[in-house]
Amino acid sequence: MAGVQTEIVLCGRPWRAPFHIYGGLACNSLMADLWSDRTPLHDAAYQGRLLILRTLISQGFPVDMLTMDRVSPLHEACLGGHYACTMFLLENGANVEMVSTDGATPLFNACSSGSVACVRLILQYSPNTHAVHHLASPIHQAAKRGHRECLEVLLSHGFHIDLELPGVGTPLYTACLAQATDCVERLLQSGVDVQGGCGHDTPLHAAVRGGEVRVVELLMDYGADGSCRNSDGKTPLELAACDSTVRTTIQKRGPCTLSQLCRFCIRRSLGQARLDRTSALFLPYRLQAFLLYQ
Repeated sequence: MAGVQTEIVLCGRPWRAPFHIYGGLACNSLMADLWSDRTPLHDAAYQGRLLILRTLISQGFPVDMLTMDRVSPLHEACLGGHYACTMFLLENGANVEMVSTDGATPLFNACSSGSVACVRLILQYSPNTHAVHHLASPIHQAAKRGHRECLEVLLSHGFHIDLELPGVGTPLYTACLAQATDCVERLLQSGVDVQGGCGHDTPLHAAVRGGEVRVVELLMDYGADGSCRNSDGKTPLELAACDSTVRTTIQKRGPCTLSQLCRFCIRRSLGQARLDRTSALFLPYRLQAFLLYQ
């Protein structure tokens, strides 16, 4: 395939590594390994060097220059959590929906770094924020990394909290695997399906294997079924190590009280979209607080 070779002057010296235009996108042609095809533009974006980034763009580097793995400078700026560089690239026309070969978008990388400012900025520029790759989902990544504030922003933009990805599971399941207690709690408060996991493996199974007592307690408080069996026919209790605190915690839980069962039923009836409006209902404050676990 024919390419258009271009020479760029960098700080008074020519940038001699060639890049070519393929399908309208500039790609560095070095192919030795993952890092060898990175350009100074990618390095400047990842390191947050705004002045160098401005200089390179002014010298003619394409703002959407890609590595052979389709990683753009915007990907790198978001992964580094650099708001100023992210803003500069977006203002200069960077493609906010660029997807790398492993499915990562700039939004995914911003969630990975935990930069709430970058997440908000990307969402301002992206008209298609809910597109999810089966290998890289922003809401799963925020939950996995324990970045609660990023998760809050995604939830406020209507991201699907019960989305189950093949082999990955739901955001709640991912958070339980990572023992990200804050994210588990926030997802549960939002009305997530407490039984939604990865196939037959529930979030409670994942929490028990992780050994985090607080996560196990939260799940059971929100109605997780301790008798549910996974694909191996195991209940969460059967997965718990002998004499472990997690095992003791599950064993101490008796049947749900009538008030708990009523709360589960009412929350399911309200649904995720209306849980936040519970305070607007003509209910006594104590009852509202009970429904919202406050």
